[in-house]
Amino acid sequence: MKICILSRNPALYSTSKLVEACKQRGHDVEVIDPLLCYMVIASHHPTIHYKGRELTDFDAVIPRIGASITFYGTAVVRQFEMMGVFCINESVAISRSRDKLRSLQLLARKGIGLPVTGFAHSTKFTGDLISQVGGAPLVVKLLEGTQGVGVVLAETQNAAESVIEAFRGLKQNILVQEFVKEANSCDIRCFVVGERVVAAMMRKGRAGDFRSNLHRGGSVLTVKLTPEERSTAVRAAKIMGLNVAGVDILRSNHGPVVMEVNSSPGLEGIEAATEIDVASKMIQWIEKNCASGTTRTRGKG
Repeated sequence: MKICILSRNPALYSTSKLVEACKQRGHDVEVIDPLLCYMVIASHHPTIHYKGRELTDFDAVIPRIGASITFYGTAVVRQFEMMGVFCINESVAISRSRDKLRSLQLLARKGIGLPVTGFAHSTKFTGDLISQVGGAPLVVKLLEGTQGVGVVLAETQNAAESVIEAFRGLKQNILVQEFVKEANSCDIRCFVVGERVVAAMMRKGRAGDFRSNLHRGGSVLTVKLTPEERSTAVRAAKIMGLNVAGVDILRSNHGPVVMEVNSSPGLEGIEAATEIDVASKMIQWIEKNCASGTTRTRGKG
């Protein structure tokens, strides 16, 4: 097969590992910067061009679209879909998962366990909003935040009100969520490929930091998933319409709760923690499922 990896940086671990996995399995592969693509949108012959040449004959696309380029990156993925190219994650699914509020609403509608979450535009009823999610301590999140940036633990009512008002004063959309204390600053990253969790790791925040992101200095532990955790991760990815996803779960007193579903999960941390070749599993899934014109919008909302 001829496979396109949409990535801004070929030197990134995840991108280079996917290139290596493609070559090991006998496929032609090219890394394309989505921001250097330009498109001709036409009913009968939609095309994508890159550095002065038309991109043709690709059998599959692996989008590695960073959060900062979601709008343009998903437009490029959508153009490939219009051309009948198989995309391992579809444009609408990527957009759906990137919108924290939208994704939580979709997961809640399907009965997935979630931390109690509040969302508001006005700060006039901040006190009531805080009480609706169980009161302080609580977590305040920017809708557009990634890798732990824009996530604040407010330990008191006054602190929560101050943070919410400060964020809203900057015209930022925010979520407030119950703080799952029993998770002990740990979460579980489940790496879903197709309808299986192919690898999982537990991430623990550094001392004094409730955020478990590796980019924030967190550490990695091995973990054994329960059947309920596996089922929750697979269901969450399916609800988003993602064939490849990193599903972040907290262990709460009332079972697993989903924090986020990531459409471009990193490979470095989970491959190091588990010694599982996740990149090859992604390529194998493409081999089994890739067919021209089979990309379609799944799910609703």
